[in-house]
Amino acid sequence: MGRNILKCLLLPLLMAALLGACGTRRKANDVYRRQLTASLQLPRQADYLPEYADVKTPRRDTLRVTDLDGREMILMRAVRDESSGEMVAAEMLDAAMVTARFRNIAERHGKIDLEFQVLVPAQMQDSRWQLRLHPDMFVLEDSLRLDDVVVTGVDYRKAQLRGYQQYERFLSRIVNDTLAFVDLRNLEIFIERNIPQVYALRTDTTFVSDEVFESYFGVTEQEAVEHYTNKFLRRRNEWRKANRQRMFNKYVKAPIVTDGIRLDTVIRCDNGAFLYNYVQTINTRPRLRKVDVVLSGEIFEQEKQVYSVPRCDPLTFYISSVSAFVDGTERYQTVVVSRNVEANTVCNIDFRTGRADIDERLGDNAREIAFIRENLRNLLLNDTFELDSVTIAASASPEGSLAANNALTLRRSRAASDFFERYIRYVRDSVRREDGLFLTVGDDLSEGTLHGSGRARKEIPFLARPGGEDWPKLDALVAADTLLTDGQKARYAELSAIADPDERERRMRGEPWYRHVLETHYPRLRTVRFSFALHRKGMVKDTIHTTELDTVYMKGVQAIRDHDYQAALAFLGPYHDYNTAVACVALDRNLSALEILEPLPRTARVNYMLALLYARQGDDQAAVQHYLNSCREDRSFISRGNLDPEISALIKRYDLHKDPDEDDYGDLLF
Repeated sequence: MGRNILKCLLLPLLMAALLGACGTRRKANDVYRRQLTASLQLPRQADYLPEYADVKTPRRDTLRVTDLDGREMILMRAVRDESSGEMVAAEMLDAAMVTARFRNIAERHGKIDLEFQVLVPAQMQDSRWQLRLHPDMFVLEDSLRLDDVVVTGVDYRKAQLRGYQQYERFLSRIVNDTLAFVDLRNLEIFIERNIPQVYALRTDTTFVSDEVFESYFGVTEQEAVEHYTNKFLRRRNEWRKANRQRMFNKYVKAPIVTDGIRLDTVIRCDNGAFLYNYVQTINTRPRLRKVDVVLSGEIFEQEKQVYSVPRCDPLTFYISSVSAFVDGTERYQTVVVSRNVEANTVCNIDFRTGRADIDERLGDNAREIAFIRENLRNLLLNDTFELDSVTIAASASPEGSLAANNALTLRRSRAASDFFERYIRYVRDSVRREDGLFLTVGDDLSEGTLHGSGRARKEIPFLARPGGEDWPKLDALVAADTLLTDGQKARYAELSAIADPDERERRMRGEPWYRHVLETHYPRLRTVRFSFALHRKGMVKDTIHTTELDTVYMKGVQAIRDHDYQAALAFLGPYHDYNTAVACVALDRNLSALEILEPLPRTARVNYMLALLYARQGDDQAAVQHYLNSCREDRSFISRGNLDPEISALIKRYDLHKDPDEDDYGDLLF
């Protein structure tokens, strides 16, 4: 009796499942036979691009514009009346969307927003299916898979969740506490009967070592626990731990994926098409003129793929960028070139206290001296400049009297002059040997004269000057010292106001921070300053005016070409010219761009840029006038207007590209 009741209950459910499976299979076969596919389409944009019209209320738009000869023309929304042949104002009413496979979009701030819709027909939807749709973007030579759009049937998701529930039940049977497999009761009885002394400590926290435990019964604590452990249960638990991934794959046939998904939505019915608005922002790049987007995908029933969605026709986005309007004309600037120039450098040569001789082994002298030698050699062999003289001034720290320090710095300056003058002679002799000698002879070949190249033969005077005590540098070092307190720095500033340097230094010696200053900063005051007097070779006049390429400006031009408008504006901002306005337009700094462009001569480019700016501000009158003027001066702007959404809207709204034979205005424009 019970079996019959059970059969009666299960049979309808089994039949329903079989019928559902058959229905799903027939639907999949129908989708395959008809080669159905999801598609991409462009979102409706009201009165913005030529392929759409969406004006809900009748309106008449009239503009008054002038041609280059000053004649006034009237533009309005109009169509040709079929009976009279005249152009009459039209009332634009709601229109159905016209499918288009391309759109003109504008780059703004170096970025492009691609907006499209993913459309899935109702015939491709089923509660047991999951659609995985893959948009692919093609940019120049590159292709990029965008985030997927997943459409999941409600029964498909229920099956996914059932799999997760089964897996969770499996995980719940995994035991993490190993004591769960120990027969604690029998273990306790064993200890109570055989080791009462240990059993007495069951409620005590006193630690019982393994050695003490073993001494009572001859077995260790671990061995006792192992004896009372259910090894079968433990092995089964370890198997469950080791097979977690395998059981996940068994129960969860189609995992819920979250990475790389733009949308995963669950649909409850299949009585209508599915539509998803997709927006992808990309960075622009040089030479980018268009982007293609296509869609492909698959249909899954649990883990089995039942249909491969064919790739749909591509959507094409044509990119308009104001970088095309950059004026690449090279810009030059006038530069005043002086005959005589001066170069300076400082090195920290250590001197022993009270001494003036140079010791290359002292402190960091070897590196500092090598640095100065390299400078001298480069200046001596320079092809542009001639080295005339070198002035050397050594400075000292404030220990001792001012007079003694002045005399000491003079001796140190002379020592440095002698030291590096010897190096100059060495370089001069080396150059002479490298260049070699040549002989010139007379006509009779009886006499000859020996010559050198003449390079690096000029005597270079070294001028020694006393540098004295370098108090300004000490002031800067103390101000930047992070170990001195504000109070100590204030005290130093108070003492530095004393006019007599000797008295100033004497008073500082009594301060607790003097030793720190003496050991840390005084050595850095013992420097040698080199001043190199040079003149340009072959130049007679004191100054000349020359022109050279303005590299800063050209960097700004290149930055526009590279779509790096922030950098372009940083370079071009001070110039306040046409290219500066182009960078401002790209960054939507429209008022700044208008301020620059308005005073400029009305070239075709300037007129077009002004049309773009006035269109952004909603001033159709000015925008149309400037656009028409740009087209009259340069016919290429007729087609360019279709690429910029702001101008494209004007062209559509006022039918600016009408046939020249239709009326007189067409002849005036084209």
